[in-house]
Amino acid sequence: MHVTWVEVSVKPECVEAFVSACYDNHCASIKEPGNRRFDVLQDSHDPTQFRLYEAYSSEAEAKAHKDTAHYQVWRQVVADMMASPRQGYVYQALFPQ
Repeated sequence: MHVTWVEVSVKPECVEAFVSACYDNHCASIKEPGNRRFDVLQDSHDPTQFRLYEAYSSEAEAKAHKDTAHYQVWRQVVADMMASPRQGYVYQALFPQ
């Protein structure tokens, strides 16, 4: 499994709109070929901090996600909501296989 962990810091006044945009992206992403998980997490102590956990069966399917219309819309919609550039980290999942 190919996993990407994305850390996002959102401007306080944009939290609600960011959550809405992520919901739309999540709903479309979980229907993609090879998608295993697409979790959107919000920090319990700091509501401006988010983590996205994206798991795909392969690296190719994860890369294909970035070419989808819903991802392109999400990226454009949330660009000005971020307090700083998002950071993505790629992992190779060991378990479950």
